Amino acid sequence: MKYRKLGEERVSALGFGCMRLPVIDGDQGKIDENEATRMLHYAIEQGVNYVDTAWGYHRGAGEPFVGRALGGGRRERVYLATKLPHWLAQTHEDFDKYLNEQLGRMQTDHFDFYLVHGVGKKSWEKLNGLDITGFLDRAVADGRIRYAGFSYHDEGANFRPIVDGYDWTFCQIQYNYMDEKSQAGTEGLEYAASKGLGVVVMEPLRGGRLTKKVPESVKNLLAESGIKRTQAELALRWVWNHAEVSCVLSGMSEMDQVMENCRIADEAVPNSLTAGELEIIEKIRQLYLERTEIPCTDCGYCKPCPEGVEIPEIFEIYNDLRIYGDENLAHIFYTVFMKPENRADKCVECGQCEEACPQGIGIMEELKKAHEALSGKVRRTAVTETAGDVAE
Repeated sequence: MKYRKLGEERVSALGFGCMRLPVIDGDQGKIDENEATRMLHYAIEQGVNYVDTAWGYHRGAGEPFVGRALGGGRRERVYLATKLPHWLAQTHEDFDKYLNEQLGRMQTDHFDFYLVHGVGKKSWEKLNGLDITGFLDRAVADGRIRYAGFSYHDEGANFRPIVDGYDWTFCQIQYNYMDEKSQAGTEGLEYAASKGLGVVVMEPLRGGRLTKKVPESVKNLLAESGIKRTQAELALRWVWNHAEVSCVLSGMSEMDQVMENCRIADEAVPNSLTAGELEIIEKIRQLYLERTEIPCTDCGYCKPCPEGVEIPEIFEIYNDLRIYGDENLAHIFYTVFMKPENRADKCVECGQCEEACPQGIGIMEELKKAHEALSGKVRRTAVTETAGDVAE
């Protein structure tokens, strides 16, 4: 196992993410504890020493499970990370309340790495109003947490003010070869590193979408290239190729995934991909992008819609559906995480957006197509499997 610097510590290049553990009967609240424990223990024996969970993972069952699984002396062998559910906090005192409860749930007296979960522009403003920095200072000083960080899901422009807003040790961002310009992106990765922050990467396989339902064009390209690496291996190694990355989290749900990822992580050194491999990855990226159906650039000229329709956001979800073929996830983003008043069926066809669109998109017709594709029925279990964890 290779190790990289995070704060003052040396953490494994591969981190064990506990968001997608194996479950019983498709119920995310019922972790298959025997199998999940076997997987976690195997990873630790292979040298994985960074374990990440959060308050809401597996409908609240994740943290207590990790606490139990790290018994028998394993807690002392790993750096334990979890996240503050700040959206539940109404007062400054609530920060302490939830941290203390998490310590009890996980049977530990401290967290090595503690993140403010899923921070964005609006939540950061609220958190500052509740003096989040005072809480973090106090929790570090009294030893309940060793290093403070934050995880991020927002537009790239909102990332720097949060990095600059506190003396963080590290941050956690979504990053993969399809997301170089999404959310924090490469620019955010490099900025955080330039400020001395360690960077933990989540979603290196884009929630598995880079390995599930792989298009035939991508399979054929890999076969013809002669490169003897799987799609998962290329994607993981692409992230590890960046020296700024401290640790890559993988949400593994099967033992085979744990074994493969540990094997790949043994070779995880920066700048180790060959020119040929980088070229193939770029060609794969282009093949995925060619599946984009609506040429929306998210320029924002169509906003604000007088009816409140979130046009670029809808097109992003619809394009992701066409690119990766994950109908369940697209449905969840559209029907669970997007408010009803912002969905495509609220369009009254005033035409204002089409007049403003520099790409000449027939927005009104595309919204109809998107709504029909995204609002359809999916397996009920698919929604319960994903909705609680999809944000991170």
